[in-house]
Amino acid sequence: MRVSVIIPTRNEASAISRVLADLPADLVTEVLVVDSNSTDGTPEIAAKMGARVVHEPHRGYGRACLKGLAIADAPDVVVFLDGDYSDRPAELPLLLAPIAEGRADITLGSRLGEQRIVGALPWHAVFGNWLAASLIKLLYGVRISDLGPFRAARADVLRELALEEATYGWAVEMILKGALKGFRIVEVPVSYYPRIGKSKISGTVRGTLGAAWFILSRIVRYYFRRRRAGTPRAA
Repeated sequence: MRVSVIIPTRNEASAISRVLADLPADLVTEVLVVDSNSTDGTPEIAAKMGARVVHEPHRGYGRACLKGLAIADAPDVVVFLDGDYSDRPAELPLLLAPIAEGRADITLGSRLGEQRIVGALPWHAVFGNWLAASLIKLLYGVRISDLGPFRAARADVLRELALEEATYGWAVEMILKGALKGFRIVEVPVSYYPRIGKSKISGTVRGTLGAAWFILSRIVRYYFRRRRAGTPRAA
């Protein structure tokens, strides 16, 4: 199974070496670090550690993920992972197992289980994830608890989903489109630690409000788009 790991970065020099060092070398075919104008040496560190570094001049988490997805080298499975070392790359087998065993098309790493370090995820992020997950369960019938960034999916599924969200909406688009098309979405618990450095989203008021608006509006938008199209509700 060919596995491509895509890591969006922007000024993650203090963490990227740990992230790359912890990736299980026996499971990963290629690592793509998609960097958006870092000024702290992040791309150079990643390149020295063997990652394929791609420069994305325009900001946007989703945009970086989409760029990495577009140039990945014929993967069977694509993994998305933050570069701040809050998720633990060594836990990659947890995400890959349901796909390898044929039980899932998309896997999501939930940061909200008992293994979570208290305080690692800000209270407003915990509440926002709870609200979004509750709406997804109500409107789409998919039982999840978190919209965590540590996730994996079959490459052919991602191609069929035709993802397009370039910014904050990326966190939820894959889940919503996957649910509407009837793909199997499985959540697995992962550990979560305080990130190294300041978050560009939950660490700022603008980022928090922007993410909340894009995520919640997309949940509602795709729901009514489905109603207009007459798409049956996912099981």
